[in-house]
Amino acid sequence: MSTKSGLPQALCTVLFASVLTCAASYASAQSATEISIGAIVPSSGPFAEWGRANTVTLKLLEQQTNDAGGINGAKLKIVVLDDAAKPAQAASSLRKLAGDDNVLAVAGPLTSSAAEVTFPVANEMKVVSTSQASSKPGVSKLNRPWAFRNTIDEGVLAQTTVPFFKKTFNVNSVGIIYDAKDATAATVGTRIMPAVLKDSGISILNESSPLSFNTGDLDVSAQVTKLKSLNPDGVVISADYSQAITVIREMKRQGLIKPVVGSTQLISSAILKAAPEIPVIAPSTFYATMKGDAAEKFVNAVQPLLRKESGLPAEIEPSMYDANIYEIVSMYIDAIKKTGVTGKPADLEADRTKIRDYMAKLEGFPGLGGPIGFNDDGDVIKAFYVLQGQNGTWDPKVRGCSSVPNHPAC
Repeated sequence: MSTKSGLPQALCTVLFASVLTCAASYASAQSATEISIGAIVPSSGPFAEWGRANTVTLKLLEQQTNDAGGINGAKLKIVVLDDAAKPAQAASSLRKLAGDDNVLAVAGPLTSSAAEVTFPVANEMKVVSTSQASSKPGVSKLNRPWAFRNTIDEGVLAQTTVPFFKKTFNVNSVGIIYDAKDATAATVGTRIMPAVLKDSGISILNESSPLSFNTGDLDVSAQVTKLKSLNPDGVVISADYSQAITVIREMKRQGLIKPVVGSTQLISSAILKAAPEIPVIAPSTFYATMKGDAAEKFVNAVQPLLRKESGLPAEIEPSMYDANIYEIVSMYIDAIKKTGVTGKPADLEADRTKIRDYMAKLEGFPGLGGPIGFNDDGDVIKAFYVLQGQNGTWDPKVRGCSSVPNHPAC
């Protein structure tokens, strides 16, 4: 029996099967020429500035990698999804990246609130997820072995930051105000800072009646009025810098010119412009004016791109979180190059495991601010700096390390 084309049915069947086989082989070969890595950033919502800057940074790294020949000859594709800093949306984004886009690893999510929900999904999907900003204690430890954080536990940072704050400004008493809707800010403001302040011999004047506000609040005049009535030597502001700016501006308006201390969330050039006369003390692993070939090269490459990007401040500088996400994907690239990752669909599970094992054993990776490693909890081991910001600039005052001083990463 023949078909309308005149070819025997059996021959057509064989040819059709061959075409399918060839098409599948071609698709497999094609996929192997492209390496996909995912990223989850808040390009909308309360932390949109950070997410948009992260996206610019990732596009730069993608271009730099491909201009240099790609990864083992394959083109790098970074798939970026917006979670709007919403935990459920971040978890859904990871499912899509891992299940639909078949990425080898994921950079993000940014916030601790999102990481707490997303990291368990990473373990379920068996794909590495590394946060560029989460610093609430224990978040990665609870989600071994696939969760990592390229940030230092805020409790570790506070143990160096608070004593410097006390000594520099002769602080014996403080008032605390924090963002109750931000997981990291709430933890730092209600647990970490109170404990470290007490250990440092600093009294908390509003310990029994803590002051708080919610992300997005534009009027904090009542809270600052209460802070002023306490007449503290200093003020603890536990909030993302964009929210902390509202508090600092109100402090200036009411004449509460007192030194401020907080977590890594305060690091931004924008906060120093809100009230230049108010000194701000905060820790960071990277800042835009950091010295060193790697840091300076990074800033020179990404800063012009950030300042051209629609929706970002005209004088924006790369943040610690831009540096962190750049380092995260750079580590993934290094893992792919060194561990035999193929990028082929058939090897996806094995490839993801190779990247996980690389991250778990990592020591001495050349980061922008120095060597990087990870501890058994999945948290980064790297150097950090206590910075003093005033009159528009951040100056490093103390160098510390997230691990013992003689660790290779420090």
